Amino acid sequence: MLRYFIRRTCYSIVIVLGVVLLTFGLFNVAAGDPAAAVLGKNPRPAEVESLRRELGADLPLLWGRYCRTEQFASWDGTGEPPPGVIRDGEKWRFEARFAGDEPVVAVCGGEPVPAGADGVWRLTPEQLPVQFFRVQEQPWNSQFLRALKEIIRIDGEAPYLHCLDFGKTLTTREPISRILARGVGPSLGLMLPIFIGGTLLEILFALVAAAYKDRWPDRVLVLLAVAGMSISYLVLILLSQWFLGYYCNWFPVWGWGSVSYLMLPVLVGIVSGLGGGVRFYRTVFVDELRREYLRTARAKGCSVVSIYSRHLLRNAAIPVITRASSILPFLFTGSLLLETFFGIPGLGFAGVDALNNADLQLLKALVIVSALLFVLLNLLADLAYAWADPRIRLE
Repeated sequence: MLRYFIRRTCYSIVIVLGVVLLTFGLFNVAAGDPAAAVLGKNPRPAEVESLRRELGADLPLLWGRYCRTEQFASWDGTGEPPPGVIRDGEKWRFEARFAGDEPVVAVCGGEPVPAGADGVWRLTPEQLPVQFFRVQEQPWNSQFLRALKEIIRIDGEAPYLHCLDFGKTLTTREPISRILARGVGPSLGLMLPIFIGGTLLEILFALVAAAYKDRWPDRVLVLLAVAGMSISYLVLILLSQWFLGYYCNWFPVWGWGSVSYLMLPVLVGIVSGLGGGVRFYRTVFVDELRREYLRTARAKGCSVVSIYSRHLLRNAAIPVITRASSILPFLFTGSLLLETFFGIPGLGFAGVDALNNADLQLLKALVIVSALLFVLLNLLADLAYAWADPRIRLE
């Protein structure tokens, strides 16, 4: 068991690293410069420099000593010269746009160009385009290393462990860890009743359908399950809000503060997943009822309750655990429609808000948290297999 746990943990670490690499490519490479998205048009160079350094967007992607800087204006030599570039005879003089205390290097044609004796670059038109970079001492200090440190790192000055420290949001400048901590409670309050209640009802209806296979209870349940799978999740939300909330006035339809605000979204969440769950478990139970050991149990005179509870459910626990471990992470972070339409301030609501505000830092944090949760639950599901079925050996 211990060897298996260690090996699966190593596999999980590799998977998490792959997810970090994918999110790094999506949010750090493909998304472009976050300073342009946050600061808008014509920001001051010092503001751009400050935001990039705070987010680590000025660092090299994987490896290097050159960091982007706005202290001097990079220019390709076409059009009007940017601020800080002044005509000096036949050359262009590049002056610092704000004060800085770190060395800066100019790169022309892939080669560094030294500054003059007064610390100012004077370049001929043939030397353009030119780009300016700050020089850092540690070449491995990169955006990818920073992405890894956002998951886990050890503070060298005050030695303690930091986990899931994603910095601050781009819009409100609030610590992301605080947003995650604040959203876990509402998400758990919505997710756990949906998961527990939905699983119990799905298993109960599937047992009834399997017990009355090819008779009217089975046909009615299968028909309702297919009809439930055909109804859009969004239609179900809007219909329940209008009929049960506004028309019947049975439930509040917006807000967060007491159990009554969760009753309607929990009901919608359970009903929306009931059809697929009933069909899945019915197939499992019908297949299990054909097994020899159940026919033997009937021949021995075991009661129906004993056959279904002690034999059928116990031996069908493997697919139950598999389905539960696969849907639980998506319930945790995928309830964005419920949280958005019912005003529940959970992680799904935070994700929609981040998407509307183009807050890439918060979106990246939610993606990585989802991946960590998925990997953890799959590991726990593998360990639960051995508990559910002693014939399974974890090696």
